[in-house]
Amino acid sequence: MAMITYREALNQAMREEMHRDARVFLMGEEVGFYQGAYKVSKGLLDEFGPLRVLDTPITELGFTGLGVGAAMAGLRPIVEMMTFNFSILALDQIVNSAAKMLYMSGGQLPVPMVIRGPGGAGHQLAAQHSQALESWFCHVPGLKVVMPSTPADAKGLLKSAVRDNNTVVCIESEVLYGTRGEVPEGEHLVPLGLAEVKRSGRDATVIAHSKMVHVALDAATALAKEGIEIEVVDPRTLRPLDTETIFNSVRKTNRVVIVEEGWPYCGVGAQISDTIQLHTFDYLDAPILRVTGLDVPMPYAKNLEHMCLPDQARVIDAVHRVLYRTN
Repeated sequence: MAMITYREALNQAMREEMHRDARVFLMGEEVGFYQGAYKVSKGLLDEFGPLRVLDTPITELGFTGLGVGAAMAGLRPIVEMMTFNFSILALDQIVNSAAKMLYMSGGQLPVPMVIRGPGGAGHQLAAQHSQALESWFCHVPGLKVVMPSTPADAKGLLKSAVRDNNTVVCIESEVLYGTRGEVPEGEHLVPLGLAEVKRSGRDATVIAHSKMVHVALDAATALAKEGIEIEVVDPRTLRPLDTETIFNSVRKTNRVVIVEEGWPYCGVGAQISDTIQLHTFDYLDAPILRVTGLDVPMPYAKNLEHMCLPDQARVIDAVHRVLYRTN
């Protein structure tokens, strides 16, 4: 298998899908001549030309609406948000058009569109550019939401998203773009709605997505030195959620910690927690604990930013608490 970066895996996915299907095209701010704000679209303009790699004005509402119309007309657009913080400006098109058109047309007008780009905190981007907004999109019927944590998942999920006949929101992490990992050669697809156990364990289940998977794995390594083996489950797709993989892990370990970067109130972890307690309550030997970002706007100062985000120490503390190994 090739060892490539997360951004290269996304680039491969788009390149392969654009070769496979002439209906696939990419548009967004600086995706062409500048090759993407994070260089994810590097080389695509030269390879496919300006009719399939479109630089747009700074108007998320406008070009997302263009994507909705193109998808309704039979094309398969990939719409890049320079950051998902800017998707707030396009919520009307995403929530009221893309997500609802198939239903409101009685099944006549699908909107096979991918909306992708970086989300969550970067490094000192402050309150307006550091938001984890995945719970917003998970709340909307008609949208699928994926959040890859590794280069292999980034490629496989994006390719599956492009081929899906629904609107798929693919939120990447900008701090993962430079990370490296093995990606299978040739055709590589990760089905939407399929979780993965990133590390097997017996003592507690830790459910995490996107870059929090790496925080959970670091915590698992540290806990193993204490003789505690945690199982790390990455949903990969937040909607639809692979509940069976999660339930199987809960039945095995009987204790659950959920880790997410986003705010605690109405977060993704709250939904996962409710689903677990509803279906596997009798298997739980401790209350489910959530480790989240703090319920505040993100500060600019580096030390305060670090305080707001879940880290290894907080995950370890939560695992100790569900195991009743804390004072």
